[in-house]
Amino acid sequence: MTMDLFSAFLVGLLGSGHCLSMCGGITTMLTSATETKSNESALGDIPIAQSPTHSPKQPSCHRFSSTRLILLYNLGRIMSYSIIGAIVGFTGSVAAKNIGLPIAGLRIVAACFMILLGLYIGQWLMWLTHVEKLGTIIWKRLSPLSKKVLPVNSPLKAFSLGSLWGWLPCGLVYSCLTWSMASGSLTHGASIMFFFGLGTLPALLTLSLSLEKVKLLLSMPTFRQTSSILLITYGIYSFFVAYQVMF
Repeated sequence: MTMDLFSAFLVGLLGSGHCLSMCGGITTMLTSATETKSNESALGDIPIAQSPTHSPKQPSCHRFSSTRLILLYNLGRIMSYSIIGAIVGFTGSVAAKNIGLPIAGLRIVAACFMILLGLYIGQWLMWLTHVEKLGTIIWKRLSPLSKKVLPVNSPLKAFSLGSLWGWLPCGLVYSCLTWSMASGSLTHGASIMFFFGLGTLPALLTLSLSLEKVKLLLSMPTFRQTSSILLITYGIYSFFVAYQVMF
């Protein structure tokens, strides 16, 4: 189990380049929403913040408050991942016990998704975009709720907005969820997604806190391609391990 948690963290970390490209605009909007009022935009049903006139200098306590809100909505996002992981892990447990579906078989499926994820992040094969479309069914119902928590001017609103963000359709998230299902356990499924969320945290904090040098590194094609190859390699390794256990 420890290896699964470490692997989930690495998957989140290696998917950082994908996080920047897919969630960069949303992250910037959420960061702006911690300080400004908002209008509706065409991005799903999430409002985008306007930029009002600020005084040249802001108090240091305001900066601390903004940073705290950023951390809280990321915590909400990771908590949503954990809840989804728990649901999927429980589903895998039910499938294994009541249907007789072997856990090793689920791990083979998870390994295949990991290979597809590597190909997706490397932009060599985009099959996971079809899987992402399935998540839009839930997202269309949840995204209008974001209007109730904008502008983000309290810890509860920050956490709530992050919790909604965690349900955003994402091939990276869905690929890792297959590992939660293969865990065959509610608690293990939640733990896997929690550690995956921690792995994505550095990239998204980089965007929120405007750490341009780190952002530049994570956005480099070399980083994305290297990450893709490592994910594909790990997926192939996991496939053969699960195959040997099953057969």
